[in-house]
Amino acid sequence: MTPGGGFPSAAARGGRVCGLDGLRTVAVAMVLLYHVEPDLLPGGSVAVDVFFTISGFVITRLLIAEHARTGGIDLRSFYRRRWLRLVPALLVVCAACVALSLTTSLWAFDGASAAAGLAALFVVNIVRAGDAGTYSDVTGPLAHTWSLSVEEQFYLLWPLALLLLLRWFRARAVLVCTAVLCALPVLWRYALWNPDAAHRIYNGTDTRADQLLAGALVAVALARLRADDPRLECLRTWAGRLALPALALLCLTAWKVPVTADEGRWTAAWYTAGFLAVAVVSATLVAGLELCPDGWLSRVLSMTPLAWAGRNLSYGMYLWHYPVVRLLASLGVREGRLSVTVVLTTVMALLSYVVVEAPLQRRSRRSRRPTAARASMTITSTPSPSPAPSANAVAAEACAKSA
Repeated sequence: MTPGGGFPSAAARGGRVCGLDGLRTVAVAMVLLYHVEPDLLPGGSVAVDVFFTISGFVITRLLIAEHARTGGIDLRSFYRRRWLRLVPALLVVCAACVALSLTTSLWAFDGASAAAGLAALFVVNIVRAGDAGTYSDVTGPLAHTWSLSVEEQFYLLWPLALLLLLRWFRARAVLVCTAVLCALPVLWRYALWNPDAAHRIYNGTDTRADQLLAGALVAVALARLRADDPRLECLRTWAGRLALPALALLCLTAWKVPVTADEGRWTAAWYTAGFLAVAVVSATLVAGLELCPDGWLSRVLSMTPLAWAGRNLSYGMYLWHYPVVRLLASLGVREGRLSVTVVLTTVMALLSYVVVEAPLQRRSRRSRRPTAARASMTITSTPSPSPAPSANAVAAEACAKSA
């Protein structure tokens, strides 16, 4: 396959979507509030579903862009970048929890060594899925890393599957296969469902994969369409119109729907079709932010504080917020608990970014430059038609005109 074959928009794609960075900040704030004051935001865990869809979209868009430029995907480089981005910061949190376990008598960190081992191996979700009743405390202060386990397991499998699809099938068939894969988890959830299987369904990578694949489906669909394709213009129009209602619906769900409570038939519906419904709403929001970067919702979410925090601090805040919540609970802090949690979490996330994450990201970028230069030389040395204008550039122009 020639570079860019079948995915013209991916070959000329733009950079980061700042609106998605801002959305990450909103999502991590919802998760933090949910863990500190669950009565105020009983459905705050829906923000994790949003994270899944964003991750599926971003990773797939990067992989397709690489395939469009070079005709292949360097899996070794991909896994190395993911390791540098995710693991060192996680290991620091694990080490801090173990240190508190060994040096204090705080009940929240009892058994933190076992929890740290499970988190570092990205198997917390598997352990939690095996609990039929109340969650055991074996994952302790790192129980929240179940979602990181789901994402890491997805990162391990999906790039390989996507590479095989790109090698074996044309772009349209890749789109269809991704859609089919996206539909399979909901059927699997129906097959598994009974009240005792709630933890299995909530924590399983196989049962939550549709939320990641919904983002991947958006990435494949947009990369497949040329910037001047009328279908892309239609998608842009409707995604722009539906982005705000999608965000409002997600916020309403977080505010009013007790996602993880035992509500009988409602819980059964949520744990089967509901996860896919949230994925569809999240994917609509992601598509709107991608296609209309100059729309007013994108501009709000792209404001520098929101975008910078989402790009640089959201991962650290997610890592640190739950150990902080447990620490404050162990110390008996009640007054101003939310404010103290926000401050401590932000401070720890800033330290994580400055000391651990940013230096490793700079190292990762330096190591990619020679490879990128060689890929550029390879592509430019082959005569080819001028690429279509970037879908992002056309989207920005169209949205600017309609704003």
